[in-house]
Amino acid sequence: MKLPSTAHTSRPWRIHDIAPDFQFEDVWALRTPGGPDDLPRLVSTLVSDDSGTFPDSAPMPVRLLWAARWKIGAVFGWDGPNTGLGSRVNSLRDRLPEDLRQAPRGPDFKDVPFTSLYLLQNEWAAEMANRTVHTVMHIGWVADESGGYRGQMAVLVKPNGLLGAVYMTAIKPFRRLFVYPALLRSIERDWRAHV
Repeated sequence: MKLPSTAHTSRPWRIHDIAPDFQFEDVWALRTPGGPDDLPRLVSTLVSDDSGTFPDSAPMPVRLLWAARWKIGAVFGWDGPNTGLGSRVNSLRDRLPEDLRQAPRGPDFKDVPFTSLYLLQNEWAAEMANRTVHTVMHIGWVADESGGYRGQMAVLVKPNGLLGAVYMTAIKPFRRLFVYPALLRSIERDWRAHV
């Protein structure tokens, strides 16, 4: 479920200080009920080899959109080795304060080009960059209405020039209507399978 922006912006997340020049895009509730110390388990579930059901388990329109994006990226060279972290943009790890540099990074995805930045008890962030955008996936672990905890996923972006701004505008309706709801269902399904 999509949440109001304040569900992310009003919380004292560390990512606010690390990426103040990134635009907040969306925040979504994850139906991943757990206890106060379960964020590392959620992160492990997200990045594990056996939870790689997205986009394979997504509805056909999402799989087609996903495949089209990678084909277009290949044609225009959006995702080449010289377009990402360490070449086109510096990693946000370079901005981390000393305490976060000493904190666990958290695991990296196996088949998705996101790299972990840090993992805390209630917050995890991973980044990815290509020719169009530098983006952060932020997973927070928050108290819910029932007295338990659940995850919430926020997306922060820094478009790369006019190309990035046009790209983000063009994909926004597809992200919100198709891709994120399918991704959230996949995360929630994987969570239930690992409980």
